[in-house]
Amino acid sequence: MMWGEKRYYSLNHFLRNKFGEKVFKISLDAGFSCPNRDGTISKGGCIYCSERGSGDFAGDRQFSITHQFQHIKHMMNKKWKNGKYIAYFQAYTNTYASTEVLREKYEEAINQEGVVGLAIATRPDCLGKEVLDVIEEYSKRLYTWVELGLQTSNRTTAKLINRGYELEVFEKAVHDLRDRNIDVVVHTIFGLPGEDKEDMLNTIKYLSQKDIQGVKLHLLHLLKNTPLVKLYEQGNLRFLDKDEYVNIICEAIANLPEHVVIHRLTGDAPRDLIIGPMWSLKKWEVLNEIDKTLKEKELYQGIYYSNKSTLAVENNRCVK
Repeated sequence: MMWGEKRYYSLNHFLRNKFGEKVFKISLDAGFSCPNRDGTISKGGCIYCSERGSGDFAGDRQFSITHQFQHIKHMMNKKWKNGKYIAYFQAYTNTYASTEVLREKYEEAINQEGVVGLAIATRPDCLGKEVLDVIEEYSKRLYTWVELGLQTSNRTTAKLINRGYELEVFEKAVHDLRDRNIDVVVHTIFGLPGEDKEDMLNTIKYLSQKDIQGVKLHLLHLLKNTPLVKLYEQGNLRFLDKDEYVNIICEAIANLPEHVVIHRLTGDAPRDLIIGPMWSLKKWEVLNEIDKTLKEKELYQGIYYSNKSTLAVENNRCVK
């Protein structure tokens, strides 16, 4: 099974097929906060999350959505002259505001020339009925997906990283979004403290049984000024090495259903903030190694997937 030149269903392949040309994401910071930071749930936030709410490469919240969009678009056009755009609300929790504010921000973004889609990153516990109504309105106007930060299906790890919600909250959010025919993209992180290969693959096997349309596979980055630094200094965090990560990613791809779009196979970290693993800064080397390993092992997306599998969460672990 091949998707263009890849052995997995990449976001680039999906968007080119859907829109007939290259499509770029414009990452925006709308100035939102997060209930896991402002004291509603917690003041610490997830222990790995940067001071910019995982929006380190998004626009600058000091400026309007229009200014951010045009600035990033201009930089992209220096490399790629033609294409369309996804307005991507990336930083912090992008449904954590009144419906009036959400409409104002979303509307400004989708009114930019060339925008064909809207992507909204948020938490599963910030999707009340009124918010879902707003997202559904936009999904009927242009292609829209919602990104949910699950990170892991392991309940013990979820508490350790201060995720702030239970697995059932995530499952309800997926159900509510799909009930309105809104696509769901789920974030996972490989290399979380205390997790081994089995834990990471169990998260993928868990997601393979859910009604999701996309997934982001991230490598854990240790960034300065995050609560995770303390665990690292105490010796309670081990970095995955490159070969280890590549092999786990390849198995994860093999366990995902063929219809799930893979939006990411690793992540980006600011050079001035990252503590480790430093090999991750050579992103294209990692991606090339994944392609090479898939070919060498004769793996492709879905080869290990079985829709007859059932998964249950028992003893804080997801087991087949």
